[in-house]
Amino acid sequence: MRTSSGRPGRQGRRMVALTAAAALGAGLLTGCADDGEDPAGASSGGGDGGGRTTVTMGVFGVFGYRQAGLYDTYMQLHPDIRIKETSIERNENYYPQLLTHLGSGSGLADIQAVEVSNVNEVTTTQADKFIDLSKAKGVEKDTFLPWKWAQSTTKDGRTIGLGTDIGPMAICYRKDLFRRAGLPTDRKKVARLWAGDWRTYLATGKRYMRNAPRGTAFVDSAAGVYNAAVAGNARRYYNPGGEPVYQDSPAVKEAWRIATAAAKGKLTARLQQFQKTWDQAYANGRFATVSCPPWMLGYIKEKSGPKAEDQWDVAAAPRPGNWGGSFLTVPKAGRHTDEAVKLAAWLTAPEQQATLFRKQGSFPSSRAAYKLPQVAKARHPYFGDAPIGALFSAAAESIPTQVLGPKDSLIHQNITDVGLLQVDQQGKTADEGWKAAVRSIDNALDR
Repeated sequence: MRTSSGRPGRQGRRMVALTAAAALGAGLLTGCADDGEDPAGASSGGGDGGGRTTVTMGVFGVFGYRQAGLYDTYMQLHPDIRIKETSIERNENYYPQLLTHLGSGSGLADIQAVEVSNVNEVTTTQADKFIDLSKAKGVEKDTFLPWKWAQSTTKDGRTIGLGTDIGPMAICYRKDLFRRAGLPTDRKKVARLWAGDWRTYLATGKRYMRNAPRGTAFVDSAAGVYNAAVAGNARRYYNPGGEPVYQDSPAVKEAWRIATAAAKGKLTARLQQFQKTWDQAYANGRFATVSCPPWMLGYIKEKSGPKAEDQWDVAAAPRPGNWGGSFLTVPKAGRHTDEAVKLAAWLTAPEQQATLFRKQGSFPSSRAAYKLPQVAKARHPYFGDAPIGALFSAAAESIPTQVLGPKDSLIHQNITDVGLLQVDQQGKTADEGWKAAVRSIDNALDR
């Protein structure tokens, strides 16, 4: 999804971050288009051969299954199956192609990934083109987070997608900057500074700024504050009837007030996330806090560099929210639907989700995975050995079931990249920024 300015939408930003994400500090993920590299024994053409069935995977960016060795493991367990993955680097290119293939009923992979910002549109307008996975062998509803399961479930109870990763948010903060500003640095004490309330987070920001190290700000951007504040609400941009209500949404209004207060209170570094200036600000230590889901940790590590090791830490956010996540679906028009259902169920089972987290940093949507040692005992050495498994698991369990709409991403992006950017960087009033965002959204929605 793009605005008229051509800036990438949230899913595009997430993929930018995923290409840099470290698997618990062990290495970086790398972006891929069609990898041109077949798994062991797979034919380059993706067809059947040698008495084996080729199950095709269509994904965007890096899902990590190949890199984590899960494809190889599955093929060892099922010698009659081989897996071929094709990846398009950015979701804003991948998703329109998926809709085109669904419309024609051809060109579909046996398994197709769907990003969370698109799942409502697929579930409400394309559900009849996907297999109901709710009763598939090997799929246990209770192993998934209830809110994640609900996101890909139709009103009549059909579940067309199995959850892969999620993005429960915490607050990453610079201990060295907090210490110099006279604030506590222990992650439990830091979390208590703003527990339960984003306005208390701003109050902490004011405390920080009174003694802030020269040239630093409390938080990176107003848009980052808004994103985190709005993410913890059940109702944001749409009502349960599927109508856009963002202009009257209490959650949106409150998150907007908090974000613009951060800008007007000079708590922000006036940056735009995932731009070069943002990257440079990490390297230069220009801001003390940033809202971060698990996949952001590797990005922070890469951009901040070795000199900031053990300067960053992770604390619970004022309120839990989600940023990111995807699903695996099985189109009815695929060539090998039975085999695809089995593979999708296996890849999203708790054990495989835990393995993917350990090796690639993708946080599980399976709540059953949180009890496994790969997740429960996970710590990140770059972030002061923070217990990220326990911290993000607790956040994930508290995220509400959100009412999603087909253009959630478009509405959100225009609020942050048009309205808030004008307030944060151009000095416009909150009212002027809001009116600019509304005009841009209405134009994009043809209203």
